[in-house]
Amino acid sequence: MTDPQSIIHYGGLWLLLFVVFAETGLFVGFFLPGDSLIFISGLLCATKPQLLDTPFLVLLPLLMLAAILGNVFGYWFGKKTGEKLYTREDSFLFRKKHLLATKDFYDKHGGKTLILGRFLPIIRTFAPILAGVIKVDFKIFMMYNVIGAVAWIGSIASIAYFLGKQFPAIENYIGYIVIGLIIITTIPVLMTYLKSRKKV
Repeated sequence: MTDPQSIIHYGGLWLLLFVVFAETGLFVGFFLPGDSLIFISGLLCATKPQLLDTPFLVLLPLLMLAAILGNVFGYWFGKKTGEKLYTREDSFLFRKKHLLATKDFYDKHGGKTLILGRFLPIIRTFAPILAGVIKVDFKIFMMYNVIGAVAWIGSIASIAYFLGKQFPAIENYIGYIVIGLIIITTIPVLMTYLKSRKKV
């Protein structure tokens, strides 16, 4: 069940928080709809409070906390598994190409990857894991982690909430919005991956 509306409708707040946590720290979460889910949760807070019965000013810090804790778990996992990830065989839940694409992005942007990567599917899942693998200082990691979570959640959810309050009818176009978000966020990831392939 990876449809954002279904996740909120059937799982409520707790499933919403778990998905954000999983997508930002478990390599099995790279396929989850993080951006779309955050946008729709902010939109539903404004337009359908009966569906997501959580005040926006409560939802916002909870989502940020889930994103921060997800990254901490990813960092811990990367630190424990280390270089073994580079020799791990591909499986349904793990693709080495995602790790390599993230490394290429990390080589280019350094620690800022933990902030910039929040806005990019796949990169945001593997960035904290890679930070653990290369043993980034935990205090520096946490600084980027918190800034990235606040910027990512705060911007997307707040824009959605504002749009929902100003233009309630926008809720009728959620399907198109989700497709648009997927396209916009996939393009830079695809470009990064193609560049990393050329270097091989």
